Amino acid sequence: MKNKYVKTPDSISINEINAKGYSLSSSQYMSLVITNKSFLYVKDFLDRPLKRSDLGIEIGSINYIDKSPYYFLRTKALQSHSYLLDITSESALPIMPKSFQKSNLKEGDLIISKDSNIGEVVILEKNYPNFMLSGALYKLPITKNKYYLLAFLKHQIFREQIDYMVPKGATIRHAKTLFLDCKIPIPNKNKELVINYIEELMKAIIIKENLIKDRHQAIIKSIENELNTNQKEGELNFNYPSINEIMTIERLDTNLYRKEFKEINFLIKNYKNGYRTIFDFGFSLSRGQNLQISNIGVSLYVTEKHPRFYTLMLPNFLSKYGTVDTIEYLGNAKQLKTLKRGDLIFGAEGFEKGRSIVIINEEIKTITNIHGITIQQKNNNLTLSIFIKCCLDFLRSKGLIDLFAVGGNGGSLAQKYWDYIPFPEFPSEKQKDIANLYHHPGIEYNTSQCNIENFVNFDNKYNEIAGIYELDKTAEYLKERLNKVINNIVNDEMVDINFNFE
Repeated sequence: MKNKYVKTPDSISINEINAKGYSLSSSQYMSLVITNKSFLYVKDFLDRPLKRSDLGIEIGSINYIDKSPYYFLRTKALQSHSYLLDITSESALPIMPKSFQKSNLKEGDLIISKDSNIGEVVILEKNYPNFMLSGALYKLPITKNKYYLLAFLKHQIFREQIDYMVPKGATIRHAKTLFLDCKIPIPNKNKELVINYIEELMKAIIIKENLIKDRHQAIIKSIENELNTNQKEGELNFNYPSINEIMTIERLDTNLYRKEFKEINFLIKNYKNGYRTIFDFGFSLSRGQNLQISNIGVSLYVTEKHPRFYTLMLPNFLSKYGTVDTIEYLGNAKQLKTLKRGDLIFGAEGFEKGRSIVIINEEIKTITNIHGITIQQKNNNLTLSIFIKCCLDFLRSKGLIDLFAVGGNGGSLAQKYWDYIPFPEFPSEKQKDIANLYHHPGIEYNTSQCNIENFVNFDNKYNEIAGIYELDKTAEYLKERLNKVINNIVNDEMVDINFNFE
C-alpha cells in the first residue's frame, strides 16, 4: 500500500536526531501530513482509559479441542474487507470448557488487534457469550461517536499511521497501545451534521453485511428443510464399503466411505423428487484463464477500476457468502476467456475451497484463473445457476466439499469427482424462492430523493427484499461514498450530504 497521508521529510535537524536517540531510520521521522489540522486522538473517543482487563488472554494450544461450545477468538477473525467478525475454523478455535474465561462480548463492541494484523478492527453485530478474546485483541470502551471512529479506523489514514508507529523487522509486530495515539480528523464545518451523516452510512453498511450473513444462513436452512420434509420411505443403513463400491470409485484413500458423507448423500438421493448430477442439469466444467506470461504475454495488474481492463475474480477473493472481498483489474491486449451471465466461479483448491459466485453482471468482463473451476450452461438459466450455487453452499456447510477433495494442503476437488456430487431436483418455484435469497431481480436502489431523515427507513425497506447480491452491491455504493466523505474531511473540504449514489 503506497502511503498517501504519512510522509517522510526531505531533511531533518540535529535536534530531531538527538530526540530520536541518534536513529537514522526514515520511519522514525515520518508524520501525518494532511490539510485538516483539527483532530482528536483515538484515546479521546474512549469512555475511560484502556485497562488490562480490556485485553484478552492466552490459553495455550494445549486447550484446543475438536468440538466445544466455547471458542477462542484470534486476530484472523478481523479482516480488512469486513466490518464484522469473520468466523472460520481458523479464526475461532473450540477450546476446553475449563480454560474458557468470559470476555463479556456484547453487540456493538469494537474489537481491535494489537498484534499480527495490527490495527484491524470490527464491530460485533450480536452478543458472543461463548467467545473469549486472545491476548492480541482489545475491546474498546466506547459509546459516543462509535461509528464515526470505526469509519476512520477502517480507512487508509489510520492504517498508515499505525504502520509507521509500530517498529518493523520482527516476524510478528506488536502495536501494544500505540494505536491510541493515532489522529482522527474532525470536520470543521457542520461538525455534528457531518458526523451524523458518516454514522448513518456506517450503520447502513453494517446492517447490510449482517443481512448477507442472515440470507446465506436462510439459504442453507431452506435447502435442508426441503430435503428433510420431503423424504421417500426408507432409512440409511450404513455399511463398510463393498468391493463393488471400491471398484466404482477406484480409490481407497477417500472420505466417500465415511458415515458423515453417506448421511448427507442419502438425504439428497432419497429426496422424493429425485436428484441429478451437475452435468444432468446441463452444466459443463472447465478451468479459468491461464494468466501466465508464457500463455497471454505481459499483463498489468491494478486495484483501481479501468474501463478497458478485465475484472479479475480469483477464488481466494471470494467470500463464503458468494460475494467478492477483493477485486483486481488486469490489462492485457489479448482476447481472454471471459465469463457470461449465469456462469459460476468455484474455488476448488485449498483450505477454503467450495466458495463460489454467480456472474450477474456480464458487462464487467470478468475472468478468473486456472485455480478456479468455471461452471457454465448453454440455456443461460440464471435461476438454475444460482440454485446450483446455493446447493454447493449447502454441501460446503455440511463438510461434503472437503470430503470429496483429494490431496494435501486443503486438497482439491478435481473435475472427475463431480459425477459423484448429487444435486436435489427441487420444484422450479422452490428453486426460485431459494435463488431470490441470493439475487432478487427487478428491485431498484433509487436513493436520489433520500435525505438524512428518511434514508434509514428507505434502506431498511429495500433490505427486506434484497438478495445477497443486491445487499453487497449497495453496501459498495455506501462504502464509496463513505471514503469520499472521509477524504473531504481529511482535505478540509465541504461535505455534500446527499444519498445519490449514481
